[in-house]
Amino acid sequence: MLVGMYYNNNKVEVETLPVPEVGPDDILVKVIASGICGSDVLEWYRIKKAPLVLGHEVAGEIVEVGKNIKHLKKGDRIFATHHVPCEECYFCKRGHETACEVFHTKNNFTPGGFSQYLKVSGKSVYTGTLLLPDNMSFEEGSFIEPLGTVVRGLRAINLQKDDTVIILGCGIAGLLMLKLAMAKGVNKIIATDINDFRLRWAETFGATKALKPDDNIEEAIKEINEGRLADKVIVCAGSLDAAKQSLGLVERGGTILFFAVPNPGELVEIDFTPFWRNDISIKTCYGAAPMDNKMALELIGARTINVAELITHRFGIKDIQRAFSIAAKGEDCLKVIIEPFRD
Repeated sequence: MLVGMYYNNNKVEVETLPVPEVGPDDILVKVIASGICGSDVLEWYRIKKAPLVLGHEVAGEIVEVGKNIKHLKKGDRIFATHHVPCEECYFCKRGHETACEVFHTKNNFTPGGFSQYLKVSGKSVYTGTLLLPDNMSFEEGSFIEPLGTVVRGLRAINLQKDDTVIILGCGIAGLLMLKLAMAKGVNKIIATDINDFRLRWAETFGATKALKPDDNIEEAIKEINEGRLADKVIVCAGSLDAAKQSLGLVERGGTILFFAVPNPGELVEIDFTPFWRNDISIKTCYGAAPMDNKMALELIGARTINVAELITHRFGIKDIQRAFSIAAKGEDCLKVIIEPFRD
């Protein structure tokens, strides 16, 4: 089978690997759609494990089922995710499933979603694999994991429909944040990005204002929030500048969510006194637990969140280097989908 072997963002080569052998507790999936995640082109994060086959936003069709698997069958249309929590440890039992050691260290995909066939193993077969409804395309199914992370993020900050929200960064995560916040009834949302293409899409999807980071952001928030700053500040840009800027945009009693963070070693200085005096919270959020992915599936299936309109590029596995180059550059694209059997 053909795979996209990642060495770095400028070297993703088409190589041949044997189709994985399926054990009694595994399933083999024919990959139909696999999205390129922002983390896939985050070189500092990925290159230390290279070479490897990336791809974790996966939807496809089961072609082989291990003899011990009873709840799935050949021909099922499914979504699968590569890491799931153990659901038994201290962190899982306290609702911090994505802090689970199993979640962080156990990868249940062989070799990865940017391949024609994928073996799914372990708990991912049981809690990380979901049946797609008939009305959901494979492309839409590949959005379940990224939307699941957004579901988890907005739950972490207890988003309310009367909140005024600012989203820093309008990549896929930021635009999904925008869409989900609007679906929850929020109608005062400012979106920022350095990229005009993404800002236009933010406006198209309903942002109250779409601004550059160097615009007068504070004044813009106060214009739509009766002289106050934002109740919820959501950082979806992994830049030091965005992290620093977020600290000055939150109102008393508000919350900053670091959905994306600066690079390792980049430090943000914080004077905690105003945060302490003004009851301001700082939250972080990473990944999606099974319950978040199930909610994402429901939101997509009910057409509450339209994810198909976020797709700007589709490539076959043989063009994966071009796909990665476009996704890494990030200028005139939103979601890039790899379809391994596409000509």
